[in-house]
Amino acid sequence: MHDIWNPWHGCIKCSEGCQNCYMYYLDSLRDKDGSNIYRTKTGFKYPLSKDRQGNYKVKSGEMLRVCMTSDFFLEEADDWRDEAWSIIERRPDVKFFLLTKRPDRVAEHLPFNWGGGWENVFFNVTCENQKRTDERIPILLELPFKHKGIMCAPFIGPVSIRNYLKYGQIEQVLCDGENYGGARPCHYEWVKSLRDECEAYNVTFIFCGTGRRFYKDGKLYKIEEQGLQSEQAHLSGLSFIGKPMKFDLHDEWGYEISESYKKFFGTKCQRCGMKPICNGCSNCGKCG
Repeated sequence: MHDIWNPWHGCIKCSEGCQNCYMYYLDSLRDKDGSNIYRTKTGFKYPLSKDRQGNYKVKSGEMLRVCMTSDFFLEEADDWRDEAWSIIERRPDVKFFLLTKRPDRVAEHLPFNWGGGWENVFFNVTCENQKRTDERIPILLELPFKHKGIMCAPFIGPVSIRNYLKYGQIEQVLCDGENYGGARPCHYEWVKSLRDECEAYNVTFIFCGTGRRFYKDGKLYKIEEQGLQSEQAHLSGLSFIGKPMKFDLHDEWGYEISESYKKFFGTKCQRCGMKPICNGCSNCGKCG
């Protein structure tokens, strides 16, 4: 389905989680430099693209993960961000998942008509270890967003967020291990502890994947395939669905969207750790 929007590509490494950046790795396979930042040509206006019948390709109620090969608040993207904000504003029927390692830049780069936040924007910060958790979440809690979450990925050290969950602002926590060259291990105990803290506050916790190196009961498991990593995360039973998130979405004419679009999940989807936060598949039938 249509779940990623990359209005620009490329990034500058800024913390420990960036060390083995998957975007840098994938760019290197094409002899490209991941630090080369550019506005995408065909992808910039993707949320506004339509099919031959004149319908939006991205359906009402879907969630778009934004800048998965960059950072929405990257300094080098300052000249393009206002136009991206205008596109987000034009699709009040779609949820936009923003993720950043630069929350200190956010307050100065919100739209002029932001007010207390837009209902269709879900703002998240990366918390790969305790150092970055204690640095970024306090800023997150002070920013004017209707919906807030955190992503512990790559999960490279134990993290406690109990002291932040008590404020009731964090609605979802995602967790995933590390992939590609030099992948650092993720530990079962770290994931379980984080999950327990979320459950204590009824906050949804999704264990998306183990990463390539996963420790459990003192044993190191080498799990090379991403599909298997996600399946093992699902089988662990560590994900927890807490209090539902309610996005007050409207169509372009201002009418409330009363029902979400119909999701389809194939056979493989049933074993995927990402299923609870996925838009689903295209129901093509190829997976049987």
